[in-house]
Amino acid sequence: MPPGTRRSLGEDFAHVLDGARAGEAWAWTRLYEALAPAVAGYLRVQGARDVDDLVSEVWLGVFRAIARFEGDESQFRSWVFVIAHNRLIDERRRTGRRPQDLVEDDSLERLASVAEDPTAESARLAREHVESLCAKLSPDQRDAVLLRVVGDLPNAEIAAALGKNEGAVRVLLHRGLGRLRELLAEEDAAGGVTP
Repeated sequence: MPPGTRRSLGEDFAHVLDGARAGEAWAWTRLYEALAPAVAGYLRVQGARDVDDLVSEVWLGVFRAIARFEGDESQFRSWVFVIAHNRLIDERRRTGRRPQDLVEDDSLERLASVAEDPTAESARLAREHVESLCAKLSPDQRDAVLLRVVGDLPNAEIAAALGKNEGAVRVLLHRGLGRLRELLAEEDAAGGVTP
């Protein structure tokens, strides 16, 4: 699926949600396949240490609370991303780590991965570029931009997730997206990706 393309259950959402509430494996698979890649991407760009474990924690939270969920597919997506954001905050508190701390030297693994799958290496480089751009935003800007762009959350849901009002979210989005445009323009002027 191309980047930026959102997986949607469309008219099947209510049926899938009912199936998940009834414990049907096929329904959980559909929900997971529709949202887990975007949740993982959000957590990865946010600098989560173990994305797979955190995605599992998010889905455990969804599993525990799905009986209480009320709403349509868009609201479900927002609800899942709020859970993901809260788990990310929990991880940061637990580890005492900020998103851009800890860069591991995995150059031997990278060389092996290039030899095995050059496409995966291209995807990794693109992901690292996005991560480096996002690391140049303030934490609040980064949170707001990623919840909007990756999570596709409306401003009201972002505000609820971040504990801010909608006006503050609009300002964060405006400034964060403006800063990203500046960074990309600087890269273009320099003739490529800047460190």
